[in-house]
Amino acid sequence: MTSETEAARLVRVASRALGRHGLVHAYGHCSARLDADSFLVCPARPMGLVEVGEACTRVPVDGPLPDGVLGEVRIHQHIYRNRPEAGGVVRFMGPNVMALAALARSPQPRHGFGTYFAPEAPLWNDIQLIRDDEKAKGVVATMGSNAGVLMRGNGAVTAGESLMEAVVLAWYLEDCCRVELEALKSGLADTAPVITPDAARARATKAGMIFERMWDHLTSSDPELTQ
Repeated sequence: MTSETEAARLVRVASRALGRHGLVHAYGHCSARLDADSFLVCPARPMGLVEVGEACTRVPVDGPLPDGVLGEVRIHQHIYRNRPEAGGVVRFMGPNVMALAALARSPQPRHGFGTYFAPEAPLWNDIQLIRDDEKAKGVVATMGSNAGVLMRGNGAVTAGESLMEAVVLAWYLEDCCRVELEALKSGLADTAPVITPDAARARATKAGMIFERMWDHLTSSDPELTQ
């Protein structure tokens, strides 16, 4: 498992990357799993303002949230509890994700990035904030084994085998929503092609350092990577 020191650095770098690329603003959070029983979450403040070396908070997978941890971090708890393969979680509010989720629509897999969420990123169709275990459990049940889930009027969540993957998947889901909105604006959403399940499985690859290259792009020039 990742050491707590390295996990904290990763969480801070991810937080600033998400802020730098407009996937979060005043709201949003990310975390990295430490072991089977705990994970590390970013500071409870705008992610783009997280400072070099700033402390992150260890959170139990089971049990009450520590003081000062945002209520929606319950979503992270339920993902780590139900998906042992998950190593990172991102809660984000990109503008295209927000717009499509407000329409209560799921993006279809129409381009390469969309295939990682095939047959579609599911939608939690409830406008309320996720600040209790019952709602967090519902979001994660709706998500199932998918890499992401949209929440009506509230953005989205992604989960990956690492926090790096979860961050890249957040960027992919935002772009997937952008393409879907363009399809809707063009009037072609109902007739434009959708990638078939077999083609989506073949396309949704991790080979060729696809995730690593996008991570490098998103985190370029971060102060904790250039020291």
